[in-house]
This record gives sequence, C-alpha cells and structure tokens, in this order.
Amino acid sequence: MEGSWLLHGLNIAYELATLGLTTLGLAVVFGLLGVMNMAHGEFVMIGAYSVVTVQAWGWPLFTAFPLAVVVCGALGLVVERWLIRPLYARPFDMLLATWGLAMLLRKLVEAIYGKGYRNVESQLGVPMQFGGIEYPAYRLVLIALAVLLLVGLFFWYRRSAAGLRVRAMTGNPVLAQALGIDTQRLASQAFVIGVVLAGASGVLLAPLVRIEPGIGVDYLLDAFFVLVVGGLGTLGGFAGGVGVIGGSQAVMSSIAGQTSGYAVVLVLSILFLWLRPHGLFGRR
Repeated sequence: MEGSWLLHGLNIAYELATLGLTTLGLAVVFGLLGVMNMAHGEFVMIGAYSVVTVQAWGWPLFTAFPLAVVVCGALGLVVERWLIRPLYARPFDMLLATWGLAMLLRKLVEAIYGKGYRNVESQLGVPMQFGGIEYPAYRLVLIALAVLLLVGLFFWYRRSAAGLRVRAMTGNPVLAQALGIDTQRLASQAFVIGVVLAGASGVLLAPLVRIEPGIGVDYLLDAFFVLVVGGLGTLGGFAGGVGVIGGSQAVMSSIAGQTSGYAVVLVLSILFLWLRPHGLFGRR
C-alpha cells in the first residue's frame, strides 16, 4: 500500500515536472512580454525532432541540445525581429501571425519527416529501485531538473541585475526606457530565451513521448491553461498554475481516465477566466 502511494506521488510529480518544463518558455514570452505565441508548441516539437535528427545521423543523444538551441535561437531571432516586433501594438494581429507560423512550422516538419510517429531509441527509461518500488530513472532526473530550474529561475529573477531590468521593463516600460534600459533589446532577448526553453523541453521529453508533427498543439493548450489559472508575470503564478492544472489533471486521469482529466482542466480554466481573470498570483 505504501509503495502504491509512493508510485502515485511520483507520477504526479512527473506530470508537474513535464508541465512546468513545457510551460516555462510561454511563461517568459506571454507573462513578461504579453506575446501570446501560438507557435510555442511547435518549438517544443522542433526540440523533440532534434533528438530524432541526431539519432538518424548516428550522433550521441546529448548533441540534440546544442542543435535545438541553435535552431530555435535562430528562428526566435528572425521571428521576433520580422514578425513580432512590428505587431507589439496589435495583439490580435500578432495572435494570427503566430498561429500562421505554427501551421508553417508543422507543415515543414511534415515535409521533412513525414506524418508518422517517431520514437527515440534509448536506455533512459531503465527502471531503478526507489523507496521500495521500481521507477524509470529518467523520470526522476526530469523531476529533479524541473525543481532545480524553477529555483534557479527564482534567484535569477529576484537577485540578478538582469532580473531587475526585466522587472523594470514589465512593470513600467516607459520609465525603464527613460532610465537607460534598452527595452527593445531586452524584449528580443526574452523572446529568444522563451523559444529556446521550449525547444530544450522538447529535447528532454523526446525519449518519453511519441513524436509527430501535431504534438505541439497539446503543449500549447496545457501551457495556456497553466497561465490562465496561475496568472501572468510572476513566478508564484507560474508555480501555482502548474500545481493546480498538473495536479488536477494527474489525479483525475488516474481515477477516471485521461479524457476526464482534460475535462477538469478545461472547466477549471473557464471558471478562473470568469471568476478570477488575473489568476492566482498574476499582475493586475
């Protein structure tokens, strides 16, 4: 019985970790810049296909990280400069433009890799003994990595000079610019970082998921629900949204199936939009 509770707890922790990793990039872009990047899930997909690519080339799996960083970073620079920057004052047009970008990226991947599912062959799913039960070692690594990443992000955002400039830009961009902060450059860097984080999360999850061109849609929806519930622009909102959405979905899915888990997440998101539109800890 004790082992069963531990197994359920680890599964919930794993769901929270994967949700946190795939949402972090959108939390940076949407939460700090107000850019609802509808192509967020496609950048996660590109990260996953980076693993497929290096495996097809016969390279070690860890080389997928620099490949995803280079590809997503270059795409992020181009997209921010030529697509996002001219549309900052037109959010609806930006929404449509990034949705079109998402469809373009999806079709490009289909043209290169085909529409079929891909699986990454690796030994990362080997189980290990943990607390009297067997559990995949790679899942434990992902859980630990997600915790370390969130803690590191908290200290960077609160204690570093760069984090101070970001807070100033999001709090009052006009005043920040008057004080000499290059808000345009900072916004560009934040967008690229968000895109690279999305690609990196795709690399991390590739050994555990079925990879196909349409996987980005699910990741985008989950990330959006997290930000709706948690609120925009704060680490507390990000963590709270991950906890509420990930925990509710994991618990309900284990009790009544995955469809019920999605239904609960949708109902929660609608209730928050209706009753608490700023989320749990969002900036007002």
